[in-house]
Amino acid sequence: MNPRQRLRNAGRSAAIVLMTVALASVASAEWKEKVLYSFQGGNDGQSPAGGVVFDKAGNLYGATYEGGSTCPSPGCGTIFQLSPGNGGTWTETILYGFNGNQGSYPEGGVIADANGNLYGTTAYGGSGICLLFGGNVGCGVAYELSPPVQKGGQWTYAVLYSFKGGKDGQIPQGDLTLDEAGNIYGATLYGGGYGSCNAPYFQHCGTVFKLSAPKQKGGKWTEEVLHSFKSGTDGAGPNGGLVLDRKRAIYGTTYAGGDDCGDGGCGTVFELDPPVKKGDDWPEKQLHVFADGDDGGARSPSTGVIFDSTGSLYGTTLGTLFRLAPPSKKSGHWEKTTLFAFCNTNGGGCLPEGSLIFDRFGSLYGTTYYGYGAELLGSVFRLKADALNEEAWSIDYLHGFTHVPDGLFPAAGLVFDAHGAVYSTTQEGGAGTGCGNGGCGAVFEVEP
Repeated sequence: MNPRQRLRNAGRSAAIVLMTVALASVASAEWKEKVLYSFQGGNDGQSPAGGVVFDKAGNLYGATYEGGSTCPSPGCGTIFQLSPGNGGTWTETILYGFNGNQGSYPEGGVIADANGNLYGTTAYGGSGICLLFGGNVGCGVAYELSPPVQKGGQWTYAVLYSFKGGKDGQIPQGDLTLDEAGNIYGATLYGGGYGSCNAPYFQHCGTVFKLSAPKQKGGKWTEEVLHSFKSGTDGAGPNGGLVLDRKRAIYGTTYAGGDDCGDGGCGTVFELDPPVKKGDDWPEKQLHVFADGDDGGARSPSTGVIFDSTGSLYGTTLGTLFRLAPPSKKSGHWEKTTLFAFCNTNGGGCLPEGSLIFDRFGSLYGTTYYGYGAELLGSVFRLKADALNEEAWSIDYLHGFTHVPDGLFPAAGLVFDAHGAVYSTTQEGGAGTGCGNGGCGAVFEVEP
């Protein structure tokens, strides 16, 4: 079990208890779903980590937590490409298989820059020394995978930074974020030098870091820890998927920390502001601290937040989808509104874990890990504001995952194509046979 799963299992169990067995009708606008690729386990990868991204040619890219041919079974993970073909078929190509020394077990997906370079992280591996059960498993890496100069050539893999597990962080997770200058921002679940989280297995409570691009091509990337979390009244276990505003302030969430819920805190939404003096720590503001009983038991956000055009932030917890409106002159603080409560709705979804996206009409799209339909195996949803009352939001379930060979248990964010269809991954399911009856995971499309 990976460390992120270990952190959130208690929250999942609590949320599942809230789900009712007797199913009633819920708002539904079923779209057409298609599994584009089923991972087979072994060399081709298994258990997708994060979602997928498009290139200009319509290819999809992503990572798997396990699989590949360069580590003993079940493998250390892969980076894959899916290329569309005739008749709606998709062909998988493994671009890179992690080998441990240069990273293993990615805990997030990949992002792409304008030149088609892919960036991501692995939870373990690399040159850092981090011990687990008496053995060195590595502290994780940040990597770049560059496309070949000539079509059909080999992609080039490079470790941008190998974490050392102390103050610089350990176990990077979630998606990275690029700024306009090509610098990279991300989070580590542990490390940072402060607090005690998940001892004795891991040390400290996580970081937000920046990797500065070299001034000359081929130069060395430089890591800077912008904030180290302390748990207690501070956050703990940042989720990655950070967003930046126009003033270069950074926004994100922590899975734990904040008010004491009896198990390390219920999580926070935070802001990090650039320091006045270069090289100083980035001052942290807690925009919201989740607590037991907060709006129907909202707690433990497992992904980051996104902005709308007005500067409000949107995100999810294990049980809700929320909005944080920026401070007004009257209130002086960010105001939280719960737009929808999951798990308590008969027949509805439960445990949204992937990041959210907006369409051009202002509707929100996401996935739930459980729920919707008799088999409770996950959903794709759309949440939209009422045309006459923007404070009233309603949910449509666009697809409910059923059973193998369909995908099972989506835990990543969605991405749109040019026609409004959405794409992502499921952690299990599909037609693969190398992982037992539950499947090895899948890449899917849901279209209107």
